[in-house]
Amino acid sequence: MDFFTIVQLGDASIRMAIPLLLACLAGLFSERAGIFDIGLEGKMLAAAFVSAAVSFATGSVWVGLFAGIGISVVLSIIHGLASITFRGNQLISGVAINFFAAGLTVVIAQGWFKQGGRTPSLSGSARFDGLDLPGAFTRMRDKMQASPGMQFYSEFVSGHSILVYVGLLSVPLTWWVLYRTRFGLRLRAVGEAPEAVDTAGISVVRLRYSAVIICGILCGIAGAYLSTAVQAGFTKDMTANRGFIALAALIFAKWRPWYALGACLLFGLFFAIDNRFQNIQLQVIWIMVLLIGASIAMTLYAVRREKIDVLVLGGLSAVLTAVALVTWTGSTGDEVGLVAALWETVKVPSQLIQSLPYLFVVIVLAGFVGKAIPPRAGGEPYVKER
Repeated sequence: MDFFTIVQLGDASIRMAIPLLLACLAGLFSERAGIFDIGLEGKMLAAAFVSAAVSFATGSVWVGLFAGIGISVVLSIIHGLASITFRGNQLISGVAINFFAAGLTVVIAQGWFKQGGRTPSLSGSARFDGLDLPGAFTRMRDKMQASPGMQFYSEFVSGHSILVYVGLLSVPLTWWVLYRTRFGLRLRAVGEAPEAVDTAGISVVRLRYSAVIICGILCGIAGAYLSTAVQAGFTKDMTANRGFIALAALIFAKWRPWYALGACLLFGLFFAIDNRFQNIQLQVIWIMVLLIGASIAMTLYAVRREKIDVLVLGGLSAVLTAVALVTWTGSTGDEVGLVAALWETVKVPSQLIQSLPYLFVVIVLAGFVGKAIPPRAGGEPYVKER
């Protein structure tokens, strides 16, 4: 693997990480204020559909972007009404939003466009194109022949859509808002001790609604990015569980903005490997070393954890070991013994590569990253004392 291929992989990782990052920061704002939001997936999906549909109808991607943000904010307000005003179960409200978006987007798309639940393909000003920064090469041939520094600048830094740069800039902005402003201090206090905030004469309801609206804005941008920048239109369930992966990344990051960036880039790397390397070939022995090595590491870690972690990580270790053994025995032919088969070169199953992000989600949720403590008042409706 040469340097330019590594740069291309990093470039793809950033592109794949941006919707995860925006959704992760959305969940961070909401959960820091004490409102758990499983509906990130539904809001992203609704925003993706509305953005693509409005962009196609108006011919302007910016109108589509604001329309996508609008529908996401509406769903966030609905979630706020259910969980803040009426003190309903926050998890059920989020699940309802996911079901609502998954079904209604396909029904409306089929009714409007008659293309099997999809929107027509977007082109021209109806979608976001990459921005070529000054001095960057635009032709692939020029990039491949350029110096390593120019390859990094032209492929990794330049060429992204404006929403990629917005997503990256949202990380320091989120950190500054949460840790360097009065609003951020109050927001974090609402998630930890809402009664103390109320005693100080600050409205808990207003702060929590502010958080869910910010969550809706970020989810709207993430959904619009998927349908108008990554792809040229909406397709059924195009978010592909990214909202749930963003929640896992939020736990992995322990509700901190900069850690969220690293977690989402790691998940983005898994998606990039799946997209760019469909025909990875390795010797059987290296596949077995990777899979069995990971199994041993998880097993050794799991024995010091709680019983549920032992069961989850132990079961996953057994599955990975079984995959390694099947790969080994399946590579033997009529004239190849078990020992000789270790040096045979085989194609890594694409299903295994596609499962990497979801396997990592299981590992994260099993507590592999250490103890992650959510905001103390998270998930609990606040009832003002009289």
